[in-house]
Amino acid sequence: MKTQFKTIIISDVHLGTKGSKAKEVVRFLKQYRCENLILNGDIIDGWQLKKSGSWKRKHTRFFNRILKMIENHKTQVYYLRGNHDDFLDQILPLQIGNLSIQNDMIYESQGKKYFITHGDVFDSITTNLRWIAYLGDMGYTFLLWLNRVVNHYRVKRGLPYFSLSQYVKGKVKSAVSYIDQYEEELAKMAKSKGCDGIICGHIHKAENREIDGVHYLNSGDWVETMSALAEDHEGNWQLIYYNEIDFKEIRDTQFHSTEEIGIKNPGIFPLRQVSFDQTKDDLIDPPAYRQ
Repeated sequence: MKTQFKTIIISDVHLGTKGSKAKEVVRFLKQYRCENLILNGDIIDGWQLKKSGSWKRKHTRFFNRILKMIENHKTQVYYLRGNHDDFLDQILPLQIGNLSIQNDMIYESQGKKYFITHGDVFDSITTNLRWIAYLGDMGYTFLLWLNRVVNHYRVKRGLPYFSLSQYVKGKVKSAVSYIDQYEEELAKMAKSKGCDGIICGHIHKAENREIDGVHYLNSGDWVETMSALAEDHEGNWQLIYYNEIDFKEIRDTQFHSTEEIGIKNPGIFPLRQVSFDQTKDDLIDPPAYRQ
């Protein structure tokens, strides 16, 4: 089982909301090491914090984990702005040590280029009709509340987790059509930028597939699916689902690998540098919508 990756991408954690799986994402990040960690938008839910959301200790622990990754493993962290954390517009672009906060980026690995963006910029509802986006967010929040109630009783009866909102999305034809169109538009954008693939979040639907010759990747979310994207050192991408992780196997693997080389506690191994198609100073420039 791999526990070290070149790059890990997570999105849509929505810290500050009741639905955020903050404890789970922290536990996930403790199991793996990576050279690059990309937080692809909606990490903090500023919309909910302005209304009924609340910031808890478990939400702070998420950022404590990020800081430990930077300090202990020299992880390069990129925080890309999403629509729910659009308050970051006030400080963009910003780079402090191994932490870079920006709108989007072009990532190059193993001879391939990927345009990485949260994805809301391609959503006409969130960009042009903000009030409709807020109404939709309220409806989604209600579904998540109802989802918690349903699963509370399912757990008591020994039944597995059931995602009510994903079920509703799957049944509503207009939602399915929207998602398909969204993914196709993103694929077109990647082609227009001369990229081999595109990596996004936003719609809470994890994906790893080809669309008209473009590698389309979506990291999912940490509200329902609890998923992340990971790239190994050969350039292969995979989706990792929290509910499918065998934490015991990971602990045993890490213990035996360090025991074999005579190390009682896992050490810090040298990490290779990732290559981007821009200079270091260019990495923190505003959106890469250049002709």
